Amino acid sequence: MTNTSASRPASPVLGVRALNRATLARQLLLRRTGELSVADAVGHLVGLQAQNVKPPYYALAARLADFDPRELSTLLETRELVRIVTLRSTIHLHTAADALTLRPLVQDAREAELSGFRKGLVGVDPGELAEIARAAVEAEPRTMKQLREVLLVRWPDADPQSLAVAARCLLPLVQVTPRGLWRRSGQVALTTIGKWVGGDGSLDAASGVGSLDDTVLRYLAAFGPASVKDMQTWARLTRLRAVFERLRPRLRTFRDENGVELFDLPDAPRPDPDTPAPPRFLPEYDNLLLSHADRTRVIPAAYKGRTWKGNFSYCVFLLDGFLAGVWRLEEDPRSGKALLTIEPFGRALGRAQREELVREAEWMLTRVAETSSSYDIRFGSVMGDIGG
Repeated sequence: MTNTSASRPASPVLGVRALNRATLARQLLLRRTGELSVADAVGHLVGLQAQNVKPPYYALAARLADFDPRELSTLLETRELVRIVTLRSTIHLHTAADALTLRPLVQDAREAELSGFRKGLVGVDPGELAEIARAAVEAEPRTMKQLREVLLVRWPDADPQSLAVAARCLLPLVQVTPRGLWRRSGQVALTTIGKWVGGDGSLDAASGVGSLDDTVLRYLAAFGPASVKDMQTWARLTRLRAVFERLRPRLRTFRDENGVELFDLPDAPRPDPDTPAPPRFLPEYDNLLLSHADRTRVIPAAYKGRTWKGNFSYCVFLLDGFLAGVWRLEEDPRSGKALLTIEPFGRALGRAQREELVREAEWMLTRVAETSSSYDIRFGSVMGDIGG
């Protein structure tokens, strides 16, 4: 019997800088693009992490040359973009079409989370819970507190938090506006995606082999070259090897310096490793940092884990394409001005690097920061000022 893998020619090796530049190009971080609308950019990136309200605005400001935060806000109001739990069981900003496609692909993983709440759900029928919760949120958007109160009427002895979590896992619930709007926002209130975007809201039609194949290809377009394990980390799905094997004839293969096989689209950009990479300020939880099993293409080994303190994630900045430090924007209590503090990791920055960072910071502040035209930028401590 022929050993297929052994008969394949050796795949080219991509070093860390080559992977870095390729990923930055796909992520629109090697240069800001003026060719994509906000909706097109969100679609290309297969969503933006949106656990908090502001990160999608900062994420797009780092990527789009003509970004106007009001455009993103308008798309949320018109329901062309939605905030919904999908990848890694976290809130993401997606196009409505992608929300309908991606949610069924991760639905089994969402339902598997219920095993961690089974003690609080003794005697609760999941199907009945889903129907009661659906009727409640489709009658009017509900906060998690209001949803708990509805479900407790039926199951008064169950754990209230477990009931609400079960509803979020079983149903495709979106956060309705004004949550997420530019300079307006509001508390989290939920309804089903079908109720919010129209149509029958059926997720079944969007699932299946075709959608999974397409999602793999789109992941590679936004995050490649990547391994099977990388995509499994991004989506928190398992058993994707068979999908990659099915798609292998349509893909190119490489290896990283550790010998791990990487897949990619044949015509996707893979810039020269020495291509200049400008500094960029990114929000907390940016998908650039969370979407690979091996994150050394962006995060130097010495800085692994440096951007977290407990459950708190810091905003970060890149220098030469790699994680180089953290930043914080706040109001200076003495002057009333916006104050952006930049804390580099490692050795002191040179004058040219500091000047580049300040120029990039000024661009960000004038475009998306919720400030007046008056601001200060300083280099100092960010991590030492939070949580002691």
